[in-house]
Amino acid sequence: MTPITGATRVAGVVGQPISHSMSPILHNAWLAATGLDGVYVPFAVTPEAFAAFVNGLRGGSVSGLNVTVPFKTQALALADTVSDRARLAQAANVLVFQAGGRVLADNTDGLGLLAAFAQQAPGFEPAVAPVAILGARGAARGAAAAFLTAGASDIRVINRTVARAQEIAADLGGAVRAYGLDQAAQAFEGVGALINATSAGLSGSAGLDAPIEATPPTAVVMDMVYKPLVTPFLEKAQALGRPTVDGLAMLIGQAVPSFAAFYGQAPPASVDVRTLAKQALGL
Repeated sequence: MTPITGATRVAGVVGQPISHSMSPILHNAWLAATGLDGVYVPFAVTPEAFAAFVNGLRGGSVSGLNVTVPFKTQALALADTVSDRARLAQAANVLVFQAGGRVLADNTDGLGLLAAFAQQAPGFEPAVAPVAILGARGAARGAAAAFLTAGASDIRVINRTVARAQEIAADLGGAVRAYGLDQAAQAFEGVGALINATSAGLSGSAGLDAPIEATPPTAVVMDMVYKPLVTPFLEKAQALGRPTVDGLAMLIGQAVPSFAAFYGQAPPASVDVRTLAKQALGL
């Protein structure tokens, strides 16, 4: 391990809770392979202390942060400069601290989502068929924004509280339509992809009761949750013969541009970070 010195470039991930995060495993493996003088660490911060924590890093002593729940919306509000991706998603999962004290907010979650589809469902084309997204919080909004940017013209956001889905539709425009959970079977008809953007199924909790069987046999089914890697939602999809995409592929996909933002170069593709993450997950 390279000694940490005053010249070491520091980045990390902030959230609450944060002990489960796979991000330090990914980034530190890439750093070791490149030989860069850098380190990536987790930061556990309480919600009431988040703003003070971020403002205390202004000036560039820490090069950047990945931001996870529950801070993505707050991170966006604290930034001085906001990328188009973050503005569209109304959330930031990346903060870059510039030497002059300014903070840049970006969102690489959408890039990670599309990268996961490209890797695990390479035949999928966002513009060919409707896309259905379960949930209406930040992850669902980010997914809708990503597919909209990728050319999707029919995005269906399904949520138990339909008013939240309607907010996303109103913000993102006519390509996005809102449905209640009781309309899920209708919303799933003819889709090319179905994404679970809720936390249902996380850490072995009960999966979301959704009529996956209403999707076409060729529909790609994704769950953003990566612990467990195969959630009850994906188990049901696989039992129905649907092609699937897992949340770990999305995590890795969003980490690639994050690493470049923090350390000034792309991570080496030669490092099998997926296997490292799976080992950490006990798989």
